Amino acid sequence: MFYVLIIATITFFIAHVILLLTAFRQSKLARIRYFYSHLTLWITGIFVFSLALLYSGSGRSSFLDYFDSTSKKAMILVFTLSLSLVAHCIVTLAVVPLLRNK
Repeated sequence: MFYVLIIATITFFIAHVILLLTAFRQSKLARIRYFYSHLTLWITGIFVFSLALLYSGSGRSSFLDYFDSTSKKAMILVFTLSLSLVAHCIVTLAVVPLLRNK
């Protein structure tokens, strides 16, 4: 289960990057791709949270062992949502107006 979650996390993160990069084609924002990019980021965060929830303190990963408290585990979800919100604000307030000016 440990390696399945790691592979799923990596796969969804790669999908997030690909969808994000392809959401800006031909000076337009592909809204469906952009939404799926956010969705794959959220799913990646949920997978990392699940890994921390299941395997922190087990000694399998020093990265996951860092998340030894509930507040640290919750920060994974907070960070994921914050990253998504900041990225959305950047796209909405900076990138889309630049695309409209072309």
